[in-house]
Amino acid sequence: MSVQVGILGATGAVGQRFIQLLDDHPTFDLAAVTASSDSAGKTYREAAKWRVDTPIPDDVADMEVVETSPAGIADAGVELLFSSLPSSVAAAVEPDFLEEGYVVSSNSSNDRMATDVPLTIPEINPDHLDLIEVQRDERGWDGALVKNPNCSTITMVPTLAAIDEFAFERVHVSTLQAVSGAGYSGVTSMEIIDNAIPHIGGEEEKMETESRKLLGEFDGAEVRLHDAEVAASCNRIPTLDGHLENVFVEFAADPSLEDLREAMRSFESADLPSSPDQLIKVYDDDEPDRPQPRLDRTYADGMGIVAGGLQETDLGVKYNCLAHNTIRGAAGASLLNGELLVEQGYV
Repeated sequence: MSVQVGILGATGAVGQRFIQLLDDHPTFDLAAVTASSDSAGKTYREAAKWRVDTPIPDDVADMEVVETSPAGIADAGVELLFSSLPSSVAAAVEPDFLEEGYVVSSNSSNDRMATDVPLTIPEINPDHLDLIEVQRDERGWDGALVKNPNCSTITMVPTLAAIDEFAFERVHVSTLQAVSGAGYSGVTSMEIIDNAIPHIGGEEEKMETESRKLLGEFDGAEVRLHDAEVAASCNRIPTLDGHLENVFVEFAADPSLEDLREAMRSFESADLPSSPDQLIKVYDDDEPDRPQPRLDRTYADGMGIVAGGLQETDLGVKYNCLAHNTIRGAAGASLLNGELLVEQGYV
């Protein structure tokens, strides 16, 4: 089966990761790339300031960039769109595509917490995809909108899902987030070199709310948020890629560290083309200084989660987790949702 796809906002940091991940994909064929009016009409090679560590695929380099509108892609035969637009742009533009019947797997933050929009990690809550039926009834769209979570949220939530059987009640997390998460122009070198920035606007609220929706229960009509309390402190540090997070968890039960390690290691991955064989890699006590961004961000080609440093505290347990923020945390997450949409028959 071959599915024609397009990328909205293809020239930015996440758009470039989409280009990389779609190269030689077994199901998806890239048929359209869109960008701002300044880039429309140029070849992709001319329009994109390529920053990914592999060359632009030859069949993409000479593609014409078109305007980000249904009219721009009307002749491309696109069945599924991946969106990496800035949220302010996506909020205005994505509905135009949905009203025209397009299915959109979006990395943009707008509408993630809307009650009729699936916020999905295929390994965690694939059943939430059925919110599409509610969405179509309520909004009158022929298309469908699916969101993946924030890059910091998606680093932590798989580890929490793995240990949810032990009834955690409170989660505190402090993040050490790479500069690529802010986009190419998000943080200047003079701000971040020899520095750390202890605030990322809107990031803490995203982690605190999105994680509870992802871990919540879908009853066929709505998602009931997970009842755990979540508090986040988000910090920008001068690493290029890979968000490292320090997680503190309080439980109603009293699990052992080995129980928690085994639950994470054995947590089932999804059976999708881009899924890692083992979703969560866990380090033992003999390597307490792992994971590290430079050493671990490419685990499972950047699509996996890495955890380690599990320790008991007076209140519960603490551990560290890490994921590649522009692969698993952004483009790769949308790609997996696209694969799930195909598997479940929405595309």
